[in-house]
Amino acid sequence: MSEVQSIIVAEDVHKWYGKFHVLQGISLTVNRGEVVVLMGPSGSGKSTFIRTFNALEEYQQGKIEIDGITLSHDLRNIETIRKEVGMVFQQFNLFPHLTVLQNITLAPIWVRRSPKAKAEELAMQLLERVGILEQAQKYPGQLSGGQQQRVAIARALAMQPKIMLFDEPTSALDPEMVREVLDVMRNLARDGMTMVVVTHEVGFAREAADRVILMDSGSLVESATPDAFFSHPKEERTRKFLSQIL
Repeated sequence: MSEVQSIIVAEDVHKWYGKFHVLQGISLTVNRGEVVVLMGPSGSGKSTFIRTFNALEEYQQGKIEIDGITLSHDLRNIETIRKEVGMVFQQFNLFPHLTVLQNITLAPIWVRRSPKAKAEELAMQLLERVGILEQAQKYPGQLSGGQQQRVAIARALAMQPKIMLFDEPTSALDPEMVREVLDVMRNLARDGMTMVVVTHEVGFAREAADRVILMDSGSLVESATPDAFFSHPKEERTRKFLSQIL
């Protein structure tokens, strides 16, 4: 057995917005191929925390390493890390004036200097993987919300990242569209992608996560396997949270 390698290491991470202490000394290690789900009430710092992993948010104290690279103010390090970390947001953030295919190939062509034909071949493979190959020549406005979010996932995967971050990827979707996005995420998890997911989708957390973590008030409250987290939580704060969402 090869030794398990950590790919995300956060140590004593603090962040303030002015006087508001949004992240209060968080430490978390995520191993290669692991799926970690972050849950917690609104305003608990979940989205802010995962956005520090690719420098969309700065942190003021502590240390974050992504695949052995320290996340600092060094722009070269940030650029390297952003190439390895894909992110999918609540809103799809697709370019409305570009086709689905153009949205997906833009970053590989411009950032990774991939030849257009190669980028398009990969994009078509990814569209097939997320189940919307037939939408390649359409514009985002012609797609449903669920289809747009699947395009956003394919776009993130086109950079061939080592880590995928999901920030409440189904919260802006109509209920009937949620499943098609979660199915894509489940398949990614089964394929061994390292994932950190902020979500309230209990079914996904039970089925796909290796660990579920509760955050509250900028701190990690509890971390456990899905079965232990949902069936036998140790912390009173976790029990109260679960009583409100289950």
